[in-house]
Amino acid sequence: MLGKSALLEAIAGKNRGLLATDSERRAILAAVAQLEERNPTPRPLEAIDKLNGNWRLLFTTSQGLLKIDQFPLVKLGQIYQYIQASSSSIYNVAETSGLPLLEGIVSVAAKFVPLSDRRVKVNFERSIIGLQRLVDYRSVDHFIKQIEAGEKFKAIDFSITNREQKGWLDVTYLDDDLRIGRGNEGSVFVLTKA
Repeated sequence: MLGKSALLEAIAGKNRGLLATDSERRAILAAVAQLEERNPTPRPLEAIDKLNGNWRLLFTTSQGLLKIDQFPLVKLGQIYQYIQASSSSIYNVAETSGLPLLEGIVSVAAKFVPLSDRRVKVNFERSIIGLQRLVDYRSVDHFIKQIEAGEKFKAIDFSITNREQKGWLDVTYLDDDLRIGRGNEGSVFVLTKA
């Protein structure tokens, strides 16, 4: 698909948006909008087989995610979003690197409630921030299994209360290996199946 290739080419080398100039960001967002118009899955929340699984972030405008890279001695690594529709669960996992043996992880677990054919309300429940070696982090899949088993970690591990959470996410494009979403704060997310 020409639109998909154009988008992937536009975001290549932009380090999820960290290295994109304003003009490059505008071009990427134009390519996103063109691809959204050709969404092959108009009811993405019903396409569980496509939606489920581990997704790796290719590009975002979310300053909350991109600012992780601004902490001293910390570089943002891969960012994943793991969706498990059967339990209405979403897990966001950001890997970080820095000094040797100080690789970190920033994770948020949430539940979602469908509001329409393409919009979900997101309720954040738990956050885990710590060193990868202290939480026995091997992969996103392994980490999610640990969370679902109820494991407590040697990390900053805390519950997030439901204090007027207004988070939502629209799935605006979905095919077998690419997903585009738009969040309530105006952020755009482009992800590929990991």
